[in-house]
Amino acid sequence: MPTIAVVGAGPGMGLAIARTFGSHGFDVALLSRSQTNLDAHATTLATEGITAKGFAADVLDTESLTGALKAAAQHFGGIDVLEYSPGGPEPKFLTPAAVTAADVDLQMQYLVYGAIAATGVVLPAMRQAGTGTLLFTTGAGSVDPTPMFGDINTAAAALRSWVLNLHKELEPEGIQAAHVAIGAWIGDRAPEGTPSASAGQISPMYWDLHVQRDQAEKIFTP
Repeated sequence: MPTIAVVGAGPGMGLAIARTFGSHGFDVALLSRSQTNLDAHATTLATEGITAKGFAADVLDTESLTGALKAAAQHFGGIDVLEYSPGGPEPKFLTPAAVTAADVDLQMQYLVYGAIAATGVVLPAMRQAGTGTLLFTTGAGSVDPTPMFGDINTAAAALRSWVLNLHKELEPEGIQAAHVAIGAWIGDRAPEGTPSASAGQISPMYWDLHVQRDQAEKIFTP
């Protein structure tokens, strides 16, 4: 069975992506900081006929993240798809002129450094096989930044740039790398006037990128 590793496997997008791929015959490796939560998500997926297992990892700790991905690959016999969307720190609502290097660096650790480390674990086997999929998630501010999110948008744009460049490098090798920018509040508690969508409405985009393999980016807007 093919396997997807979901880094940032929470009850929203992470679980929805796991369901989408699981419904197409994928086993699922779930990664986040809480083993208790991961076990609960794996149990939920099992009731839906999806084989899943949790591997606790902290994206701020490279050894923890890479170790968990290696354990997942060993358990499932490989990782065919990596999806990276860890939950970061709460926004500080800092404009670009107000951010400090430290503010941006913290977001970079979550979004960019973790993505690079995770990719470094799974990419060698994908290259050897001549196939694989790498999917990375940000908010739409990576494409169209908003001043009040100066720290997050800066790091998200950096991740987007890296992914689009990665796509150019790996496409000739049969490996799909792509970026998903979500321009909506996920869930039903959006502030008034803010566009929203359910995680289940968004997750099919990830499957499309995996099977179509002809785009480096999709932007979700309700």
